[in-house]
Amino acid sequence: MPTYTVTVANLSLSQQQKSQIAEAITTAHNTQTGAPRFFAQVLFSSANEGEHFVGGSVNQAPQVYVHGLVRQGRSTGVKQALMSQMLEEIARIAGITAEEVWIYLQDIPATQMIEFGRFLPAPGDEAEWVREMTPEKRSRLPK
Repeated sequence: MPTYTVTVANLSLSQQQKSQIAEAITTAHNTQTGAPRFFAQVLFSSANEGEHFVGGSVNQAPQVYVHGLVRQGRSTGVKQALMSQMLEEIARIAGITAEEVWIYLQDIPATQMIEFGRFLPAPGDEAEWVREMTPEKRSRLPK
């Protein structure tokens, strides 16, 4: 599953903005990769004043930094479309410019990820992987 860590500096996001950003990231991942929505998880953290540095100096400007860990096997075009969609939505929701949003995607082989107690499937093999879950677990997955 993709895990997106959203870190903000010099900016306070409301709970509603966090929910909207999580939804935007989930939608972008689903739209651009075809992976089920329940695969995406989004975590938020904040850098306290004086804890975010750029070029060795304390950053004073608002910034949103997104670090996404995604399964290896997607084309550069798919990943760039994913990042572009996230960039536009995050900037709009946070009320900042696109220049204040940084997004990094990092590929990880599915064979190096375990979720729901099993190694993840290769991209495109999610349906069979989900069918192999227990009915109880499948019934608890977000729609």
